[in-house]
Amino acid sequence: MKTELLDAVEANSLKKDTPNFEIGDTVDVRCRIKEGNKERVQIFSGTVIARKGRGINETFTVRRIVNNEGVERIFPLHSPFVLDIQPIRSGKTRRAKLYFLRQRTGKAVKLAQRHSKHTISK
Repeated sequence: MKTELLDAVEANSLKKDTPNFEIGDTVDVRCRIKEGNKERVQIFSGTVIARKGRGINETFTVRRIVNNEGVERIFPLHSPFVLDIQPIRSGKTRRAKLYFLRQRTGKAVKLAQRHSKHTISK
């Protein structure tokens, strides 16, 4: 009963067109940033290393390397500040959380590319 009421209230705030991306995918996240009275859009590109939660509380973590330093950012999936999520390439993984990438540097960070199942054959 309680979860049904919460789901009904949260339904108004959920985004209708969330893109389909998975753990290991490389994505571009466009997020709105307010600085004083100005607003701008910033793109954060990286690999999705975790997804958790459900409904309005669903979040995903994106990791990238900047100046040989790992940068991770956690985004709420249904936040109004997250404007768009564009999957760039899909990575092949066997884990739900890719926290082991934190210890890796250089080429070892790169994941193998997952090929689409829907290939056209003649």
